[in-house]
Amino acid sequence: MDQHHYHTAEFARKASVSVRTLRYYDKVGLLSPSQYTEAGHRLYSDHDLVNLQYILALKFLGFSLDEIRICLETGIQHLHRSLAMQKSMMREKQHQLTLIIQAIEEAEKTLSNDTNGWDEITHVIQVIQMEQKNDWRDKYLTPEQRQMMENLSKHSYTEADREKLAQRGKSWSEEDQQQATQQWNEINAELKRLVATGTAPTSPEAQAWAKVYRAQIERFTGGDASIETGLKRFYQNLGQMKASDRPIQMPYNKEEGAYIQQVMEIYRQQ
Repeated sequence: MDQHHYHTAEFARKASVSVRTLRYYDKVGLLSPSQYTEAGHRLYSDHDLVNLQYILALKFLGFSLDEIRICLETGIQHLHRSLAMQKSMMREKQHQLTLIIQAIEEAEKTLSNDTNGWDEITHVIQVIQMEQKNDWRDKYLTPEQRQMMENLSKHSYTEADREKLAQRGKSWSEEDQQQATQQWNEINAELKRLVATGTAPTSPEAQAWAKVYRAQIERFTGGDASIETGLKRFYQNLGQMKASDRPIQMPYNKEEGAYIQQVMEIYRQQ
């Protein structure tokens, strides 16, 4: 069967997404065009449209882009496991909402009897706050994934370092996490560009990237050498797991990891 090809704007209209979305998916390596014109313009095929619909379906179900990428790479087995974890997370959310609804109904009964309902209202607020605190991380990790992260942490950090991280984590908000994720996404996107364009590790561009990368690492470790050692061990342990079994995915592939080592060695020497 012959494949039809579409320029970016035409493909975006056909798929009901924005051109910006297509460019972003291309940038992060999730969906790249099948061909390019001689002038360098993107050309998408009918097969790309099928893959895009698959991506949009998983995104609708709440999968992260990293999880979607793994599903595309590993196929139906990882998808089955991912759906099971997503279902578990949704059931946990359902349980949390049930507790909140029950607290509200108790308050409504008290108020309907013309009695002082401030205690019940306070209880509603406490339940909602408790469920929001327990925990915004549930938006990003299922209970199974969090347990796996905990096991990795135990095998990577010393107990003293785990205690330090736990204390710092008490003040770490969802806004902090969103900001850090955005910063890492920008750092990783620039790394992929440097590798894809064959930029020399000694170049000013690569060394400028190294400075930003190093600063971001130190934000997490607080300049603590022991925690940094544990962080390296954490990703070593994560990398030794099967891709389909990891609670989170490796941020870099082997080529990018090797490039980081070269860049950072030069950066340290300077």
